[in-house]
Amino acid sequence: MKITKVNTYLVRPRWCFVEIQTDEGFTGWGEPVIEGKAQTVQSCVEEMTEYLLGKDPMRIEDLWSTLYRAGFYRGGPVLMSAIAGIDQALWDIKGKFYGAPVYELMGGTCRDKMRVYSWIGGDRPSDVARDALEKKAKGFSAIKMNATEELQMVDSYEKIDEVLERVAAIREAAGKHFGIAVDFHGRVHKPMAKILAKKLEEFDLMFIEEPVLCDNMESFRDVARACNIPIATGERLFSRWDFKRLLQGGYVDIIQPDLSHAGGITEVKKIAAMAEAYDVALAPHCPLGPIALTSCLQVDATSYNAFIQEQSIGIHYNTGASVLDYITNPEDFTFTDGFVELPKLPGIGVAVNKELVERENKTPHQWKNPVWRHEDGSIAEW
Repeated sequence: MKITKVNTYLVRPRWCFVEIQTDEGFTGWGEPVIEGKAQTVQSCVEEMTEYLLGKDPMRIEDLWSTLYRAGFYRGGPVLMSAIAGIDQALWDIKGKFYGAPVYELMGGTCRDKMRVYSWIGGDRPSDVARDALEKKAKGFSAIKMNATEELQMVDSYEKIDEVLERVAAIREAAGKHFGIAVDFHGRVHKPMAKILAKKLEEFDLMFIEEPVLCDNMESFRDVARACNIPIATGERLFSRWDFKRLLQGGYVDIIQPDLSHAGGITEVKKIAAMAEAYDVALAPHCPLGPIALTSCLQVDATSYNAFIQEQSIGIHYNTGASVLDYITNPEDFTFTDGFVELPKLPGIGVAVNKELVERENKTPHQWKNPVWRHEDGSIAEW
């Protein structure tokens, strides 16, 4: 079998899809994207096409190594996201060739279904208690929310109190054992992160996410010493070498590699195994589309340390189109009692609505994240 064509598509709300075709009629789909830089990643995929045409798509490890190692410069969000989408598409082809879900080709499952959580609130969260109760009524056992609006490096306790009031309202409304994850979103710097993490202890959180950016990886030590809440991070790390440094630090409890950013199924499966050796849990990052989600579920199915999966159905970013719009098998992504069944179709598990993808690609999106500023006019972390 040989790869004959590589097509890329920009689709709303903010995603990029790649389609790899072969001379034997098998087609694979992937989702290579950096949110806000979708066109850049698209160009990177197109630039890599010459390494793929005429090659055997079944040799995934060799093609992955070629894309990663044959270039003098490697790593980083753009290159690794391009590789991620290509890798997903190659696994999709391989699974379809053998007539089996990808997880069957990786040793089979270690679980029957996967726990999921749902987002509530938005960039500037409000009415979160009501939203949490709505999700609980739909069967979810856990939610995640953004913690804060913009925070300066040293900011007011008024903003800290606002966070505590929102989390307290969720805990009171949803009950003692409902899962609450609070995403600091990299908006909080170490001086305030230590304070906020310590004060959130009373609410028995499932985890806090990105209390500081991985740029300041050494600061996880200070946050971990300030509180007894599990710390999650990793969506802005892109390879096993990035995660090696994080795991060696010893202060993070949950890693969140993104299947569309961190080299795809091939790489994240290796990252997950590394984390298991450090007794660290896995909760893949996925505020993205259906191909990214089902790729996550393939890795979750085979990773003992996977404990919960993010998904973006209903997330505030999704305007104009949503996750299930782009597939013709939405029934395979029904959430029941806070769980989703493992993918059923051969390959990565989605039947893509190519007609809609092609129609969306005629008017490519140009999504960018907001640019925030503090009251003094300086740039704020979003």
